[in-house]
Amino acid sequence: MAGMYFEDFVVGDVIRHAVTRTVTETDNLLFTTLTMNVQPLHLDAEFSKGSIYGQQIVNSVFTLGVVTGVPVQETTLGTTLGNLGFRDIEFPKPVFIGDTLRVETEALDTRVSKSRPDTGLVGIEHRGYNQRDELVCVVRRTALMKRREGAALQEAAN
Repeated sequence: MAGMYFEDFVVGDVIRHAVTRTVTETDNLLFTTLTMNVQPLHLDAEFSKGSIYGQQIVNSVFTLGVVTGVPVQETTLGTTLGNLGFRDIEFPKPVFIGDTLRVETEALDTRVSKSRPDTGLVGIEHRGYNQRDELVCVVRRTALMKRREGAALQEAAN
C-alpha cells in the first residue's frame, strides 16, 4: 500500500502533494445538488454577481473533500483504520470555479493507542491553496493508523 504507517509520521514534517485539482462548474453543480444544498451562491450565476464575491463560489464542503482527498494516496491509503474526527475547519478565502487547488499535510502529533497497541493516533493538518497561493482551507483531523507489523512487540521488549 502507498499509505504511511503510524511510525512514518514525524511531528512537524510537511508533505507537499504533487496532485493538484482544478475545480469545474460541473464539480460544483453536481456536488451541491447531490447534497441538497440549494444555496444560490453555488448554483445561480446571476444571483452571485450581486454578492460580495461578484461570482459563484464553490461549495465549501466540496473544497473540504478535495483538501482531505488529495493527500490519501500519499498518507493513508490502506494504512488508516478510520478518520476519528475533523476539527478546526476554516475557509479563509473562497474557492471559485476554475481555481486550481494544491494541498500540503503536516503531522501535528502522534501517540500510540492505549486500547489498541497495534494502532496509533495521528493529528494531521491539511492546508489547501489556490493557484495564487492563497490559503483557502485548513482542517485538522485525527486518524487511527495501523502500526508496522511487530512495532508493538518491539516496543514492549524495549
